[in-house]
Amino acid sequence: MKSNRSNFSRRQFLKLAGASAAVMGFPTIIPARVLGAGAPGKLIQIAQIGCGRIANDMDMPGVLKHPQRARIVAVADFDSMRAELGRRKIEQSYEKSLSQTVAVKTYGDYREIIARPDIDAVMISTPDHWHAQPVVEAALAGKDIYVQKPLSMTIAEGRLVSDVVRAQKRALQIGSQQRSTAQFHRACELVRNGVIGKLKSIQIGLPIDPPGGNAMAMPVPASLNYDAWLGCTPHVPYTEDRVHPQTDDPKRIFGRPGWLRLNTYTCGMITGWGSHHVDISHWGMGAEYSGPVAVDAKAQWPGRDSFWDVHGKYSARLTYANGVIATISDELPNGVRFEGEDGWIWVTRGAADSAKSLHASDPKLLAVPDAELKSKLHRSPNWDHHLDWLEAIQARKEATTNAETGHRSNTACLVSWIGMKLGRPLKWDPEKEQFNDDEANRMLHRPEREPYGAFNVARKAGFKNFKTLRSTRA
Repeated sequence: MKSNRSNFSRRQFLKLAGASAAVMGFPTIIPARVLGAGAPGKLIQIAQIGCGRIANDMDMPGVLKHPQRARIVAVADFDSMRAELGRRKIEQSYEKSLSQTVAVKTYGDYREIIARPDIDAVMISTPDHWHAQPVVEAALAGKDIYVQKPLSMTIAEGRLVSDVVRAQKRALQIGSQQRSTAQFHRACELVRNGVIGKLKSIQIGLPIDPPGGNAMAMPVPASLNYDAWLGCTPHVPYTEDRVHPQTDDPKRIFGRPGWLRLNTYTCGMITGWGSHHVDISHWGMGAEYSGPVAVDAKAQWPGRDSFWDVHGKYSARLTYANGVIATISDELPNGVRFEGEDGWIWVTRGAADSAKSLHASDPKLLAVPDAELKSKLHRSPNWDHHLDWLEAIQARKEATTNAETGHRSNTACLVSWIGMKLGRPLKWDPEKEQFNDDEANRMLHRPEREPYGAFNVARKAGFKNFKTLRSTRA
């Protein structure tokens, strides 16, 4: 198998990773459509793509609380019922915060939104198999992007997405919001500054999903464009447990959807939660632009009596070039534990000022004054992940979780998933992005059902790096 290198080498990227926004290739002048004649008060015009659980609970509220900086003016969803609920939520929010009506247009096809010249940016809060394609389309159309994690379903997709976003000089933020949380930032900054001594190992605890689900075919709801929802995946009969709840019950409509438990549309918790905690482990050890060099993983998989087929109990051992061993398991407490020669630091979600969210082998390790920390990590304004993205758009700079770091953290998760599927040790080259195993390399990509798919879009758009990237599909 040939290497899937892009024209911009990985070594060049690593050298530039810590450089300024200008060096990273962003324009030094903010686009007129963003700032315009009224700079810097021009509002960023945003469209929401996908109006389900995460959009409703996190992404729309994240931007709606900044009405003086940005406005959500359009929504799109393959389910018209969800699009309408999204429109109502946004308009009601602006009526309350601005005491005025802001008209929000709904779309059944998000590509109509991307084609609008007045839209500056998009938020993509869709199922995992619908992340890569709209990111590529939005970037090629000159839009800035917020996309939920994981960045992609496959390693090949992730490489394509990162290269397209960089080539188009877009400000992209991934929904790995832990980087914009005080305790995770503090933990990583302490580890990067050697407070626990030389880093030896990392323990990452993640949850699992239960088996089950109803596979019985059902009529497709009138509100749902089911073929479009399936996207680049194979066409199969509709059942509610494959997609999302179809109900007018406000307590259930945004409940946990069935697609989160099917390998066709996600890889399970190893990427669902893993992309959060692996991102933090990479940030803490300074590996956010590289990745592991070996994996040894195993997992339990549901039997044929279960419709939902993502992994059950699992463990993965990732080895990095610096000698650090990262262990990922559902049997570890949910969070990240950095273990060094001089102690350990543990961090998880929860209130930033809670001892349960951040603690160490010795409390003194957490009390090191900021002035003594020579290596500083990016700090999101007001610990606000969406505001960090909005500022990146206006200043034309990298957001705290850009496309390449998102690709790298997701790659470590997908390398683990492939190891779990094959059940044998594998070596991984983070520079060439290849395994030492032909069967594993064939799992770097998935077939795309025409006309959908990120690679199909890139090919039709004539993206200049496509030929070098498509070698991963050979």
